[in-house]
Amino acid sequence: MKLLLFVVLTTFWAVSSSAEKYTTKYDNVDLEEILKSDRLLKNYVNCLLDKGKCSPDGQELRTHISDALLTECEKCSEKQRNGSRTILRYMIKNKREWWNELEAKYDPDGTYKKKYEEELKKEGIVL
Repeated sequence: MKLLLFVVLTTFWAVSSSAEKYTTKYDNVDLEEILKSDRLLKNYVNCLLDKGKCSPDGQELRTHISDALLTECEKCSEKQRNGSRTILRYMIKNKREWWNELEAKYDPDGTYKKKYEEELKKEGIVL
């Protein structure tokens, strides 16, 4: 499920550029600060679920999350991929209900879950 990590915060930084890469403008967002704060994290989740307002970086994530999932985050920087894995692990382990909501919206038929399941198992992430 790089899905939501390439969902939840991979594309958290994503903005297409002419170089066919997502912007690195938000690569310095402090992910640990977001993960430590239910309020901040819930704001991003609500943004992605169209249930709340989006910060500029949240809006970029929401705009590009589907593309990132579809293309296996090929337009992501290495920092974005690593950040996505961090977020993914945290969400699945600690915020499963929120994760399930995101998964229902962005992977309703389980396509990405099936696609990434084995890879994530190798990283110790059980879906």
